[in-house]
Amino acid sequence: MKTDFYSFDATTLQGKKINMEEFKGKTILVVNTASKCGFTPQLEGLEDMYKKHADQGLVILGFPCNQFGNQEPGDEESIAEGCVINYGVTFPMFAKIEVNGPNTHPLFGFLKSKLGGWFGSRIKWNFTKFLIDSNGKPIKRFSPITKPEAIEAYIQKHHLLNA
Repeated sequence: MKTDFYSFDATTLQGKKINMEEFKGKTILVVNTASKCGFTPQLEGLEDMYKKHADQGLVILGFPCNQFGNQEPGDEESIAEGCVINYGVTFPMFAKIEVNGPNTHPLFGFLKSKLGGWFGSRIKWNFTKFLIDSNGKPIKRFSPITKPEAIEAYIQKHHLLNA
């Protein structure tokens, strides 16, 4: 298994393969998303945080997942349209993946192994968030109920942004 965040890659909603190395030197928040979840309005808060802090080295990476309550049933095109039209998302969004089970995307397997949850490493629901520092080290896992504003406060408190 790979042991370095920057050694992973993923495919965007538009079908472009991106290596995580493109985000080297940035503070990264990885989120498994869904467009029909009770937590979906968090996309708005995530986008606000991204716009506010992108110049300070923050990037948010969204990974749609349909493993929880069939809350992401659409294809890549409908996911992209929904995120942009309903929430104005401009941060990178990736193709739909699985975050648990035998088809877990390798990046999420890595993140779960580094930052287990309260009841093991399994992701329990949409909008689980993983914070990676600017050196590529996973440093904190946030639950689905943790709002973007609380994560923003954590990032600022721990001086994880460029001045």
